[in-house]
Amino acid sequence: MASTLRLKGKVAIITGGASGIGEATARLFASQGAIVVIADIQDSLGTSVANSISPPGQCTYLHCDVRDELQVAAAVDQTIQTHSRLDIMFSNAGILGPLTSILDLNMSDLDNLLAIHVRGMAAAIKHAGRAMVAAGIRGSIICTASVAAAVAGFAPVAYTIAKHGVLGLVKAAAGELGEKGVRVNCVSPFGVATPLSCGIGMMTAGLVEKLTCEAAVLKGAVLRAADIAAAALFLASDDSAFVSGQNIVVDGAVSVSNALFSKTAKVVMGDVMPTIHDF
Repeated sequence: MASTLRLKGKVAIITGGASGIGEATARLFASQGAIVVIADIQDSLGTSVANSISPPGQCTYLHCDVRDELQVAAAVDQTIQTHSRLDIMFSNAGILGPLTSILDLNMSDLDNLLAIHVRGMAAAIKHAGRAMVAAGIRGSIICTASVAAAVAGFAPVAYTIAKHGVLGLVKAAAGELGEKGVRVNCVSPFGVATPLSCGIGMMTAGLVEKLTCEAAVLKGAVLRAADIAAAALFLASDDSAFVSGQNIVVDGAVSVSNALFSKTAKVVMGDVMPTIHDF
């Protein structure tokens, strides 16, 4: 009989793990037996989250700005030095970026957004992939994408550009690393009430959830960070041992309905809300 702990004996890095989806995933992975390393730039918050996860030492915190490849490489190296292996990389750090239209887009703001979402995730895949291949580990690399990676019109243009880039990156990396036994996938959330998402327009968690439920086709459920964490757990575990190059969309079927291109849908767009919390 398989262990009830789906990640027992595995070591995971979660970028952007100090809050929101990242925090929920860190807690879930640890509860499933994984040793978890939170890599973030929110030092006080990240340390607090790591210390709150039992037993002591199950989760630790490292400072890591994913825009700096050397910091990403150092996070991977330190994790391996401490725990002797790396099985899972959840590249989740992100920001909302500029809210302007394409006509008013500041290119410096776009560069910063792409440095985090695309370049940062490329660095995470590169260095985690190198470590896994070198050790002969059939690892799992997961990236946070977005409903905006599949359907345009819900999110600001810069964010949509970045998340389309993440989706292409994942597919290309899966094609390369699959030959080495390393799986690469992404998870694409819809609107999730997180501390920073609620900070947009000073919305309450209840209002964010209400707007998301109204926009989603699927009724009778409320999307929360734990739902995205559960999708990441599936991709991290051996339950998805033959799954690679895929995009798991957690959106209540909003991406399949053209009728949802509305003001409400745009306000609560996918992980525009969840992603900003994570960096």
